[in-house]
Amino acid sequence: MREIQFREALREAMNEEMRRDPSVFLMGEEVAEYNGAYKVSQGMLDEFGPDRVIDTPIAELGFAGIGVGAAMNGLRPIIEFMTFNFSLVAIDPIISSAAKMLSMSGGQINVPIVFRGPTGNAGQLGAQHSQNFENWYANTPGLKVVVPSNPYDAKGLLKTAIRDNDPVIFMESEVMYGEKMHVPAEEYLIPIGVADTKREGTDVTIVSFGKIMKVALAAAEELQKDGISCEVIDLRSVRPIDYVAIVESVKKTNRLVIVEEAWPLSSIATEITYHVQKHAFDYLDAPIQRVNSFDVPLPYAPTLIQAILPNVEKTVKAVKAVMYRD
Repeated sequence: MREIQFREALREAMNEEMRRDPSVFLMGEEVAEYNGAYKVSQGMLDEFGPDRVIDTPIAELGFAGIGVGAAMNGLRPIIEFMTFNFSLVAIDPIISSAAKMLSMSGGQINVPIVFRGPTGNAGQLGAQHSQNFENWYANTPGLKVVVPSNPYDAKGLLKTAIRDNDPVIFMESEVMYGEKMHVPAEEYLIPIGVADTKREGTDVTIVSFGKIMKVALAAAEELQKDGISCEVIDLRSVRPIDYVAIVESVKKTNRLVIVEEAWPLSSIATEITYHVQKHAFDYLDAPIQRVNSFDVPLPYAPTLIQAILPNVEKTVKAVKAVMYRD
């Protein structure tokens, strides 16, 4: 076990898969000569050369489309977006081609491609660079959507995503790239669609994913001081969602709070709320609470950012609302 950064875990996953399978290659803006905008691809050009670590122009529509075509013809591209905000430029090849091709070809043409890069708020980046699109992509049949919360999960999930025969949206965060964790040196895989219970508890279930897992876990620690035992579930992927893990936890705790960075309308939290009330309604002792960002574009001022995003205080308040309701 070594302690490595989130970016290093991603790099190890790509390096291992590129050594294992010559059909895997990385393409995106600044991934080669500059070693990646966030240094995720540091040193990969030196090992694999310019045919497999490919710098592109600032043209997401173009290189995403090239990646989809390459995947349809037997290669396994990893397409890096500098931010998923820029993936909107490439929405047509992702949504209309990659996600649809297996179905439209009658099962004849797979599209084994990974689109990866950061999502959501990362400080004072302004409204156009701080959006969450997990629920957008999760709403598209044919895609898998993975949102890891730590270096260990990131490495195992990315390796699985690269080997997957379906297109995978793999979402990270700029604020997580420097975070460290013990990660095994030996190879391992983590299946997509299997949630992980990060903390066992008996009084209330908290569900989250991605970088907001830190909020959920910190809130659980704070609530423990008041004698409230929280079970914290990390979804790890939002398409597919591990509904079984959530429902089984709710059957144990009888209460549910969902913490998510995205806006509330049509959110992952909304979907989970519907599923739990349908399949575990009789086990609920209180209405489900969700903690989302306010329904506004993210401002630039740090005080307003703090006010709008989910945080520990809001999560603690939501948990106490389901614990102490009249």
